[in-house]
Amino acid sequence: MWRDGDFRRLWVGQTASQLGEHASLVVLPLFAVLTLHAGAGQLGVLRAVGQAPILLLSLFVGAWVDRWRASTVMVLTDVGRTLALGAAAVAGFLGWLGLPALFVVAFAVGALSVFFDVAYQASLVRLVKRDQLVRGNSALEGSRSAAQIGGPALGGALVSVLSAPIAAASSAVFFALSFLSIRRIGRRESIPERSERPPRVWRRIHEGLRFVAGDTSLRTVCLASAAFQFFFAAVMTVYLLFLPRDLHLSGTAVGLALAAVGPGALLGALLAARLPSRFGHGAVLVSAAALGDGVFLFVSALHGPAVVTVPALLTVNFVFGIFSQLVNVTVMAVRQTVTPDGMQGRVAATINFVGMGLTPLGSLLGGFLAEVWGTRTSLLVTAAGMLLSPALMALSPLARLGRTLPAPPETPVRSV
Repeated sequence: MWRDGDFRRLWVGQTASQLGEHASLVVLPLFAVLTLHAGAGQLGVLRAVGQAPILLLSLFVGAWVDRWRASTVMVLTDVGRTLALGAAAVAGFLGWLGLPALFVVAFAVGALSVFFDVAYQASLVRLVKRDQLVRGNSALEGSRSAAQIGGPALGGALVSVLSAPIAAASSAVFFALSFLSIRRIGRRESIPERSERPPRVWRRIHEGLRFVAGDTSLRTVCLASAAFQFFFAAVMTVYLLFLPRDLHLSGTAVGLALAAVGPGALLGALLAARLPSRFGHGAVLVSAAALGDGVFLFVSALHGPAVVTVPALLTVNFVFGIFSQLVNVTVMAVRQTVTPDGMQGRVAATINFVGMGLTPLGSLLGGFLAEVWGTRTSLLVTAAGMLLSPALMALSPLARLGRTLPAPPETPVRSV
């Protein structure tokens, strides 16, 4: 597969895109805090605006991308993100960039990233043979994990060592590299066959929503995911204020602390292959969620110089990465097992929509609480709120799942 030049071009482009995306998640908030002197509420709004496309677009993007060449979608989104961040960098250099313009940039980058992330997965299916999908997905998801590790650290370092405008320009360069690589894919995709009548998207979406709501395990996964993502978004908004302002950490130190989640996630993925079959899926889900979420309760107590706080933050984020990834992999196994083949995509989209869709509201809450109560109290309260997720799982049938998962439904759900 690695001898396939088109796959290599997709992999290089996707890797560059993921690095740019994860770097921008740190660059834009630090741009607002350090250059534009944004307050807590304004930072909450900025993060919410960047996350809003997940809520607004997730259920529709998959159906839309299926009707177009995935490579075309990826190329256009790369061009759009390059122009958006490049314009922000130029405006920042000239002193013309204000918070309203930064909100527009954050929304544009977030919306285009939703399209790119769906398109590269669809592109792989059309690019490689069926028996190569596992290896192809492994390579692409490995790149995504590496970007989650290196992107935040790179973004924070660029803001600290150079400047926020240069950091924004550097993120634009990654998207430009992705564009150059993906546009060189030589294999021409055939446009998916379109029916004369438009597909009944709303009816298909309704089927997915109804199936998730009617299954106890999936409904609990959905509610627990929503609770976690809502309070985690609030925590991260306060966190990005707390680290530079209360702990007086540089952009490099902030990026380093955030990047520690990545190695923890890699270890968590390895543990997920063994622990559920040994201790039971329910026990692993509840305990891992409680430990991973609960570790953030210690952050608000941190004081002192960077030589003390940075190692503590690295430990917190590493532990969080281990257990959150253990939960993610175990939940995915449960979801895939209880879902018929014909509903897999819609169930995944529904859970992602409900869970991730609340993140803008969580970011707004974090900014509001930081303004009213201060960062330390807000961190403690929002971190405690994250424990609602394991509590919901502990009170549901998910907690009673054993070492083996139940058989999937025999009757497929009708698809329209």
